[in-house]
Amino acid sequence: MNKQELISSVADASGLSKADAGKACEAVFDTITGALSGGGEVRLVGFGTFSTTERKASTGRNPRTGEPMQIPASTQPKFKAGKGLKDAVN
Repeated sequence: MNKQELISSVADASGLSKADAGKACEAVFDTITGALSGGGEVRLVGFGTFSTTERKASTGRNPRTGEPMQIPASTQPKFKAGKGLKDAVN
């Protein structure tokens, strides 16, 4: 499912127009992104938890040339599925 299919599905399930469903989806994505970029986490009980994790700097290898290169430290988004989502999928 891509973003447009998600918006169509939300519009059908909620009775909203596709434009309103699109705005609602964008608002949810922006809110989650804002919370994570501020160092917080988003817990949706029964669905899962969005959080961030710190990744240390490391040395890797360029796959084409084989020469070593530095990979800088970064903050990575992470999602852990909740029990309700796990049960629904299995």
